[in-house]
Amino acid sequence: MALLELSDVTVHYGRIRALSSVSLSVAEGEVVTLIGANGAGKTTTMRAISGILPLSSGRILFDGRDISRLRADLRVVRGICQAPEGRGVFPGMTVRENLEMGCYTRKDRKNVAADFERVFALFPRLAERRDQAGGTLSGGEQQMVAIGRALMARPRLLLLDEPSMGLAPRFIQQIFHIITEINEQGTTVLLVEQNARQALSRAHRAHVLETGSIVRSGTGAELLADPSVKEAYLGVA
Repeated sequence: MALLELSDVTVHYGRIRALSSVSLSVAEGEVVTLIGANGAGKTTTMRAISGILPLSSGRILFDGRDISRLRADLRVVRGICQAPEGRGVFPGMTVRENLEMGCYTRKDRKNVAADFERVFALFPRLAERRDQAGGTLSGGEQQMVAIGRALMARPRLLLLDEPSMGLAPRFIQQIFHIITEINEQGTTVLLVEQNARQALSRAHRAHVLETGSIVRSGTGAELLADPSVKEAYLGVA
């Protein structure tokens, strides 16, 4: 059984249809990636899953339960956490305080200290800057905070929306390496990413979104080798 399943999900912004009958699944332990051009519906899909946007039709199942109308905060309690596009770091709060914001739904406070150590092991740079204000960090460091904050909720499904956007090349490679490490530690990942080559090389399965619809699906390796995907997203004619 899939951990996450979208069935014929349609979403509108006013009268504009942003998603049209999108169906996909994510099995426990997978990295699944969505690629596509700007405006294809990738971020809309993530917002629908996290409960920020209501569905016009269709349904979303998580661990076999229908969460289509469940409030966003209750989806976090169920185990769905998102590191949003643009990072969303609280600039006046320290790194540690930003990370603590990921714990607000947790009742097992005795395990929080261990999760801080896990995040600091994944992101040693954050350990060095734990008392530094979030607004003074570089873009790459803020992305680490955003991912770390989501991990502090102990998600079963981690939603990553454009984690490499605006980052220097040295940070991009590091972020993707950490995504693989997070997955190997047992967290299921749904990744939206414009860096299609990196995303597909890390994904078990992948989907291509165009104008709100899935037009191509396969393993990461299959889409990396697909001539139309190469031409459109990898810069290879």
